[in-house]
Amino acid sequence: MPQGDYLILIVLGGVFVVLGVAAFLWGRREEKSYYDALSRRPDLREFVEHTPNRPEPRALKLGGWISIAIGVIMLVVGGVLQLWG
Repeated sequence: MPQGDYLILIVLGGVFVVLGVAAFLWGRREEKSYYDALSRRPDLREFVEHTPNRPEPRALKLGGWISIAIGVIMLVVGGVLQLWG
């Protein structure tokens, strides 16, 4: 493979890591606001009816971790291939 092809793996790995961190932080913020709503609302209507609809915080956090793992693997593979190539 030409040298530029390995750079694509490194750039995509970096993009995956950045998006994974963003998704993880978004999930943490959603989880905090979701649980803080419990202390503000005495009738628990938001928790029973699930309104307003929000993305599941745990799913965002898990997706963030998966994206970070894939990004790190791509960075390592691209780096190793760049050194061997």
